[in-house]
Amino acid sequence: MTAPNDNGRRPPILSRKDHQAPSVFTPDALLREARRQKGIDAGALPEICILDPDGDIVRHLIATGRSRRHPHWACYHTDLHAFEHKGQSYGVVGCAVGAAFAVLIAEELFASGCKLLISMTSAGQIAPVQAPPYFIIIDRALRDEGTSYHYLPPEEYSLADKCLTRLAEETLVAGGISAQVGATWTTDAPFRETAEAITAAREAGILAVEMEAAALYAFAAARKQPVLCFAHVTNQMGRIEGDFEKGVADGAEESLNVILTVAHRWRDQTPP
Repeated sequence: MTAPNDNGRRPPILSRKDHQAPSVFTPDALLREARRQKGIDAGALPEICILDPDGDIVRHLIATGRSRRHPHWACYHTDLHAFEHKGQSYGVVGCAVGAAFAVLIAEELFASGCKLLISMTSAGQIAPVQAPPYFIIIDRALRDEGTSYHYLPPEEYSLADKCLTRLAEETLVAGGISAQVGATWTTDAPFRETAEAITAAREAGILAVEMEAAALYAFAAARKQPVLCFAHVTNQMGRIEGDFEKGVADGAEESLNVILTVAHRWRDQTPP
């Protein structure tokens, strides 16, 4: 829903938006010039890629010698690390935190051959469903950020692809992996999570707060690309001593288990 500003006008971010118009600046053009400048040959990425905003997964894979920098990733801002699991290749980009950065990388990943993108973001608890850490399959995300409004007209939530969230839920249940299913609140300003805003989110049935899902789901809907977002609820926004504990290896192994279990099922069910 869109509210007018104090002068009764629509906020500037909602003005001059034609969501059907093509973009002048494209990820293909950016990648073309990056390859030229860096001397990188074109080549396919792994079909399934992971966004790791906190960087815990990437750091763990590097520390355990399980990954290598992918030679064909031409992004100006990040490295992509490739690793193998059960004979299949995966790619992961670390530290792409926040809505705008996450979608920038998502655009480039799909332009480079990615077929499924899974995001695993750290999140703050809104509804006290259990003690952190635990996982949420995000089925919708409150659009309290800016990026999604460049991809879709104003609505209160960005919605996940129902087939993907259903696949994730059924797969994790079958694998004995616990995960909640529900809504998150995506904000650009984590240090402006006021008591009033938190209460409103809780009353709306929102489970957690994070920084990427609303934008990624808006991108996915607009570009018709498969994106699935998980929240790893790891904290209560620093309101208790000993907060932000994620578990063994900063939660990387548990997060990878969730991601790879779902990714394997998706790969089995998706035609080549």
